[in-house]
Amino acid sequence: METTRRALLDRFAQAGYALVDPPLIEHLDALLTGTGRDLEHNTFKLIDPLSGKLLGVRPDITPQVARIDATYHRGELTAERRYCYAGEVLRAQGGIGTARALTQVGAELFGAADVAADVEIVRLLIEAARAAGAAPLLLDCGHVAVFKALAHHYGLSAKATQAADAALAAKSRSALAAIRTLPDEARQTLATLTTLFGPAKTVLQRARAALPRVTTITVALDQLETIAAAIVDAGAQCSLDLADLPGLDYHTGLVFVAYLQGTTTVVARGGRYDGVGSAFMHGGGAGRPATGFSFVDLRALTEVTANGELSAP
Repeated sequence: METTRRALLDRFAQAGYALVDPPLIEHLDALLTGTGRDLEHNTFKLIDPLSGKLLGVRPDITPQVARIDATYHRGELTAERRYCYAGEVLRAQGGIGTARALTQVGAELFGAADVAADVEIVRLLIEAARAAGAAPLLLDCGHVAVFKALAHHYGLSAKATQAADAALAAKSRSALAAIRTLPDEARQTLATLTTLFGPAKTVLQRARAALPRVTTITVALDQLETIAAAIVDAGAQCSLDLADLPGLDYHTGLVFVAYLQGTTTVVARGGRYDGVGSAFMHGGGAGRPATGFSFVDLRALTEVTANGELSAP
C-alpha cells in the first residue's frame, strides 16, 4: 500500500501540489463548518473527556483542505493554490460489505474557475492512476449546471427540484411523472436527460439538439466537450451521463467517476465545487473556485493492482 501511496503523492508533487495533513479528529463544530455540514449524517461523534465537547472523526478530507486554503489565500479569490493529501477517513454510513474506514488520497486546485483547471485535474488523475498501476481508466462525466439551469429555466420550486433530482438519479420516468408540480414541458425535458448517457460525442450531439438553448447549458456542454477531448488525449476513455447529479448542493459544475476500463471497479471520484471555502472567509463572501478528486480507497486500489486486475503503468 505504501508503494501505491508514494507513487500517487510523487506524481502530485511533480505537478506542483503541496502535501497537507489535516487532523483525523476535530471538534465537531469546526469539522462540520460550511459545506462540511452536508457530511454530518456520515460523521462518527464522540465526547472529549477533557472538555466535554463533541468531537468528530472526519468522513472526508476536502472540507478540511478548503479551510486550510482559506487561511492562506487572504481574500485573493483567484490566486491559484494546489494541495494534495493522503489520510484516513471514517464513515458512519455504509452498505453491507462496504468498508467504512478508508484511506483517501486526492488533489485539489483552488482559485481557478475556467475549464482549463478541470482539464488539469482529470489529466492529473489519469497520470497518477497510471503511475500507481491503475490503468486504463474510463471517466464517466456529468455537469450539474445543466440540471440547475433547467430547474431555473422552468421555475421549479426547491421541493420539485429535489424530487426531480431523486428521479433522475434513478433514471425513472415514472418518478418524474409523479411530481405533480412539474410543468409538462419541464417533465419532458427532464425525461430526455435520463436518455443522455453513453459515448461523449453522441451524447453531446443529442443534448445540443434536445435541450433548450440556454446560455448556461451551452457553456456546460462546451466544457464537457473540452474535458472529454482531454481525457481521450491523456489515454483514457470518456463517457457522459447528464442525469448523474451526485452532491447537487455541493458540486457546481463537472462531476465524474473513474472506473477501471471494462469493470465496475470505482477508482476515484471528483468534480468542481466552487464556493466550498466561503464559510471560512472573514466577513463571508462567495468563496473560492475549486476542483479536485480523490481516490476512493488506497487499500482497495492496492489490492486490485496486486491481484493483477489492473495493467502495469
